[in-house]
Amino acid sequence: MNNTKVFSIHIANFKLDGGAMFGVVPKSIWQKHYPADENNLCNWALRSLLVDNGTQRILIDNGCGDKQDEKFFSFLHMNGGDGLAGGLAKKGYRPQDITDMVLTHLHFDHCGGGVRYKKDRKGFELVFPNATYWVSRQQWEWAMDANKREKASFLDENMIPMMDSGQLKFIEEDGNLFPGFQVRLFNGHTTGQVIPFISHRGKTIVYTADLIPSFMHIPVNYNMSFDVRPLLTMEEKAGFLEEALKKNYLLFFEHDLYNECCSLKNTSKGIRMDRSYTLEEYFG
Repeated sequence: MNNTKVFSIHIANFKLDGGAMFGVVPKSIWQKHYPADENNLCNWALRSLLVDNGTQRILIDNGCGDKQDEKFFSFLHMNGGDGLAGGLAKKGYRPQDITDMVLTHLHFDHCGGGVRYKKDRKGFELVFPNATYWVSRQQWEWAMDANKREKASFLDENMIPMMDSGQLKFIEEDGNLFPGFQVRLFNGHTTGQVIPFISHRGKTIVYTADLIPSFMHIPVNYNMSFDVRPLLTMEEKAGFLEEALKKNYLLFFEHDLYNECCSLKNTSKGIRMDRSYTLEEYFG
């Protein structure tokens, strides 16, 4: 894995209600670090990670895409970023170069960019024509029989074309998906969320997805209202953070607008962010 390259792809930003993102944590606490506008909306990143090991070019998550109507996007207030294709192009890649598309889960802001309308808008096609699309079997089955709480986040147009293409494969359990690329399944936010662990230059980078969407969600009791099993999220986070601190993992945030990556430290209040980095700053 000595020749592996990793790149942050900043697709876009979008706005979500601060109360929904921080659950029971009072606004007087979270707004000091994550300011909200007059409508209580905070700006969040949509950030993918590209891993090129010389043989495979693996992309983790792909943003919202652009298939939904104006009303749908009026609630998201999309802004900033390089776009999916634009972000890849800045690093010297094209969508057809991607060999593997790893989806942490099937909420629209994580998988919508992997499917687009055909030119005649009479059907859908995959954005990454040469890629295998990976998702956990547990998440797929969960999304196909969506509960009332998550149903609005699981969109048929994001999921069914993956199955119809024949390019969808399932992750069944924790383990190595590729050389130097391990995945583990977490179930607090949603059933079968895939969290990738990437070995790179003697370090482990963890793509924290919606297990820890921002540095403000590192404290065990700082969780999103979107989590279907919040007590399990707390349990999963506590175990993960102890391991991450002990093994000196670098956390890569999908949604933190202000912090791309961070290291951890132990404090009198528990495990917290130590230093904030970009991937480029950290690895030089």
